[in-house]
Amino acid sequence: MLEYVKTVLMKVSFDGRLFEKELRKALNLLLPAEIQEFKEWCYRKFSNNYEPVLNKYFISLAG
Repeated sequence: MLEYVKTVLMKVSFDGRLFEKELRKALNLLLPAEIQEFKEWCYRKFSNNYEPVLNKYFISLAG
């Protein structure tokens, strides 16, 4: 599932709304053990364009 959600995010990264929607869905699909790896990958790939969106979802997971 991890590779699938990565592929989806890469394909929708051109659109902010779509990216956020798919990120939210991805976090619901992944196993807890996969989330840390997914988080690190997301920040490597998308922090230039979507850091506020990433922070919104990953910081809320931590708390």
